[in-house]
Amino acid sequence: MKTTTQSWPVLDYEKYNNTLATVHLWTQIVGKIRLSNSPWVNHSWHVTLYVSSRGLTTGSIPYSNGIFQLDLDFISHELIVSSSDGQREIILLYPRTVASFYKELLSKLELMGIEVAIYASPNEVDPAIPFMQDEIHKSYDAVQMNLLWMALVKIEKVFTRFRAGFTGKVSPVHFFWGAFDLAVTRFSGREAPIHQGGAPNMPDRVMQEAYSHEVSSCGFWPGSELSPSPAFYSYCYPTPEGFGKQSVQPAEAFYSEEMGEFFLTYDVVQRSGNPEELLMQFLVSTYKAAAITGNWDKELECNLRHFER
Repeated sequence: MKTTTQSWPVLDYEKYNNTLATVHLWTQIVGKIRLSNSPWVNHSWHVTLYVSSRGLTTGSIPYSNGIFQLDLDFISHELIVSSSDGQREIILLYPRTVASFYKELLSKLELMGIEVAIYASPNEVDPAIPFMQDEIHKSYDAVQMNLLWMALVKIEKVFTRFRAGFTGKVSPVHFFWGAFDLAVTRFSGREAPIHQGGAPNMPDRVMQEAYSHEVSSCGFWPGSELSPSPAFYSYCYPTPEGFGKQSVQPAEAFYSEEMGEFFLTYDVVQRSGNPEELLMQFLVSTYKAAAITGNWDKELECNLRHFER
């Protein structure tokens, strides 16, 4: 892959951590609206958001009068609600509470004649403060949020190319608002043992359906207070014996016995001479670690160069 002319943005968790905590909850509200109005898709693929040319989007959501869409715009810093009947409402993004954001969004949807009913508390976070009551999270640094989104744009392009190198069942490149991570997942086609669940404020049955079949999954996560370093990850479920002992690239990648995953920090990729190539090395080599130790069918991989011009 050729290096893009525009460099990858520098990410500093200490500068965006409070903004991240607030926007994470905003995306949960937006994602839950998509969830409640969409038909169920296996592995909860109907709940995710997608990286767009201006931020994050739900894509089309069905409702009684057609379809509507919610777009978090991290250039103009607004949430745009648009519908197929020509209606359009805007909610400004600024340092405001989760409760304020939630109340205004529901008010705009009601004004547009769009009925929604969601479980109005966050998932996969602890404590889970109901959205209507959350006056704590109210930070928004427009510059830092724009940088984080720009990183997602760079990453999404590499993930999309990696996704194309697989002929078996593979997820979209999508953004999970539960953990606030961008991910893409490959499937072996075989059923997996029942998952134990265990995510905070998340029903075990949801996790069990998500991991009903063998997967090799990779993604990007912007960090947390306990691990304040944005990083790429790669894991498989179930985890075959010897997975963590496989040789992967680049040299800076490492395996966490505690987490059962391979990691590569964002800083290593961002500072390299060819971020796209370095990240692709990580994605391909960690998938091969899962495929080799898990005895995946080699025919599921395809040679993209045969189709390129």
